[in-house]
Amino acid sequence: MTDPAKPDPPKPATPEADAPRRCPICGKPAEVRWRPFCSKRCADIDLNRWLSGAYAVPVVEDDETPQEEGGEG
Repeated sequence: MTDPAKPDPPKPATPEADAPRRCPICGKPAEVRWRPFCSKRCADIDLNRWLSGAYAVPVVEDDETPQEEGGEG
């Protein structure tokens, strides 16, 4: 019998979802300890890229100033 307090884990929707992840820096298989990276070295490379501004989140700024919501009072 199955324990109703412990449901079965969800199954991957696609075969790719069950495939081992690759390190986004070097492409080697990712290690659980450094997930999603394969090593501390690759994790540090990624951190340096964020801190140095190599990665950036694009932002679209409006030309107009935002209007305050609500009314006077």
